[in-house]
Amino acid sequence: MSTPVDLDPFARFRAVTRARIGLGRTGDSLPIRAVLDFQLAHARARDAVHGHVDFAAMAERIGADRPVIRLKSRAADRPTYLARPDLGRRVDPMMLADVSKGAYDVAFVVADGLSAAAVEAHGESVLAACLRRLGDLAVAPVVLGEQARVAFGDEAGEALGARLVVVLIGERPGLSVPDSLGAYVTFDPSVGRRDSERNCVSNIHADGLPHEAAADRIVWLIRAALRLGLTGVDLKEDAGGATALPIV
Repeated sequence: MSTPVDLDPFARFRAVTRARIGLGRTGDSLPIRAVLDFQLAHARARDAVHGHVDFAAMAERIGADRPVIRLKSRAADRPTYLARPDLGRRVDPMMLADVSKGAYDVAFVVADGLSAAAVEAHGESVLAACLRRLGDLAVAPVVLGEQARVAFGDEAGEALGARLVVVLIGERPGLSVPDSLGAYVTFDPSVGRRDSERNCVSNIHADGLPHEAAADRIVWLIRAALRLGLTGVDLKEDAGGATALPIV
């Protein structure tokens, strides 16, 4: 008895990846299902980039438990933000007048970044999970950053006088995941910090790193950074997550 021919040799690969592989063809074109799926993914990615986080509602929810500060970047609107990344890295100077320094160990910044969908879906949950693990540290008021990029947190953290800043931000969406959240940890935040001076926990989303697991990694980095006085390429995380060593 002959063995049936496998009509879809790529099926076993698609079961373990979200990459678009083995899509097939209809004549010299893609099948209509693959074309429509691609167009839907592209539309979701565009919506994520051009979307807006409801920071007013978020401020009310977070503010029920702890102080919240709302800040905006120097980008006046979304089109400017997308065209001028440099403006998204700095806080509107008029808004810094209302920020006071304190003896804080950690400051959290929730920023829209390039995916409003990511912040709406994951930002508050990851923030809450981190805060539950940091009861022994002095945490600054939570900053909500509008039209903000990662370096926005450097200036916000410096204004608060925090030893370390964590920026929870919407990552650039792709055609498989439009709502991925990233966390950037920077010791001694100040204007001019380089990306090499940060540690990143990325791919926080429903099909990636779960909220609680992400919080475990973020808090581990926070405590290691505060203990060693550094972040970025100088901070090495071992595979088991048990120790942190400065690179020498």
